[in-house]
Amino acid sequence: MIQQTNNIPAIYTEAAETIKTAILQGQYEALKGENRIQLAVYYSVGKYVSQNSRKGKWGTGALASISNHLRKILPGLRGFSAESLKKMRLFYEAWDILDNSLHKSDNSVIAITELEETPQSVITITETGQIDIYHAMTIPNTADFPAMEFLAVPFTHHSRIISKVKELQERYYYIRRCAQEHLSVEVLVKLINNNAFACQQQLPNNFSKTMLDAKEARKAVMMFKDEYALDFINVEEIGERDSEDVDERVVEQQIVQNIKRFIMTFGRDFAFIGNQYHLEVYGVEHFPDLLFFNRELNAMVCVELKTGSFKPGYLGQLMAYLRILDDHVKKPHENPTIGIVLCKEADKEYVEYVIQDYNKPMGVATYTTSADMPEKLRKALPDSEELKKLL
Repeated sequence: MIQQTNNIPAIYTEAAETIKTAILQGQYEALKGENRIQLAVYYSVGKYVSQNSRKGKWGTGALASISNHLRKILPGLRGFSAESLKKMRLFYEAWDILDNSLHKSDNSVIAITELEETPQSVITITETGQIDIYHAMTIPNTADFPAMEFLAVPFTHHSRIISKVKELQERYYYIRRCAQEHLSVEVLVKLINNNAFACQQQLPNNFSKTMLDAKEARKAVMMFKDEYALDFINVEEIGERDSEDVDERVVEQQIVQNIKRFIMTFGRDFAFIGNQYHLEVYGVEHFPDLLFFNRELNAMVCVELKTGSFKPGYLGQLMAYLRILDDHVKKPHENPTIGIVLCKEADKEYVEYVIQDYNKPMGVATYTTSADMPEKLRKALPDSEELKKLL
């Protein structure tokens, strides 16, 4: 017959004491300021709860009883309500696939706690029934899994993702965005509700075929958008010009004049090298519109501007620039130059079809200007002269 303490079955008080020990161990380690320690504690507690509650060892109301007893033996404790314990259980059950995958492959792993005095293995329950957070939760260290981002995302964000997103790749997407953009929980939920994963757009490219390192190819895909809002371009001035070549120079000059805003729009880790960058080979001169260097990709990025719709000939022109840049400008330690055609309109399926046979990494993106904004929004914004006065 199960003995009871204060109307709580002994098995639940024992469970509460076990979880208490894990909490105190985690609090000690968390003094190092590591988010991953908290994840290790929640994962290990979730595993302990799952193994006991899912297999019939605990009865109905167990989590509420354990939570109540935890508050008695750890006054002021927060974050371990019955509902929170359920979320920890879901966290473990959702990512138990990572631990299982280690037994099916030879992939390298990284550990959450990485404590020198203990082996890097899966969080386990010891023979005495205690939670062992010092045996780290190990996760695949592969190009397919956002390991470092996973460890950087707070538990509350993980819980929202698990509860609202079922597909693995979709979870990876939101984990990456949380880590890279430091999203609040509210913004994360809004993105999920708006189905940001399904709506994400990738520019047509040949990165997977032309970049030998698959990880670098994925980085490049994540780095560029399929469309950029260049609302600082003076479309009225462009409209006064008849020549397409002149129009492109106007776009280029306004980008150069607003280079900080353009880089902030274009992406992270970009450094501006120059515009109309002079190249010469066999006595023939070439002048790429915009040249950048991206620290994350460790590569130059050559941008060719076009004010009209995409044409296949643009890729041939860009291909020549990339060849010369790689042969005569690129440093030995840098990756091959990436080319981007930035035009007003492009049929993605057509671009994907014609770009596949080029052997240099290239993509095609489009851009919008202030004239493409909804009329109500444009009317609500001050014009350039009013903005200058405000500034």
